[in-house]
Amino acid sequence: MALTLKLPAQQEQTIVNLTRWTEVVADPQVSKFEGRIETDRHGHIIMSPPPAPSHGSFQARIASLLERHLATGTVLTECPISTADGVKAADVAWASPERMRELGNQLCFHTAPEICVEVISPSNAEAEIHEKTLLYFDAGAKEVWLATESGAITFLVPKGARPTQASRICPSFPKRVKLR
Repeated sequence: MALTLKLPAQQEQTIVNLTRWTEVVADPQVSKFEGRIETDRHGHIIMSPPPAPSHGSFQARIASLLERHLATGTVLTECPISTADGVKAADVAWASPERMRELGNQLCFHTAPEICVEVISPSNAEAEIHEKTLLYFDAGAKEVWLATESGAITFLVPKGARPTQASRICPSFPKRVKLR
């Protein structure tokens, strides 16, 4: 039998997430951790070891290309976003000037930037990436991009998280990113 979890509405969960994230960021023990920190919808901390250097290099390459192809807006890495299932960190994100005005200078964004990018690591389960994609869309992302180790980029839009031929926000972004 398949199990279906009913997550709280993203807006309701945001209050819990922002309160908990403020505590997590202020915790001196957590600040010593070298790696990714996220939370689940109950506020429990999820810690992951630092990814391989190639992961960070790929993030930097995507961020650089986004800055080149979208002259306005803000590119972010390891961007904390409040979702219906806790705070998740997008590997790379892009937010328009309008979205950045809405989000302000917060520790955790209550709405996702328009573009959220996940660089897929060997340790990522397909179901995990699919869930994160849906959570980013639920939090307000307009597109989610998935980047594979080979450099291939898949551009997804909200309706069923279906792929498109190119990004609608940044149509000139390459479908394959060369790693240096």
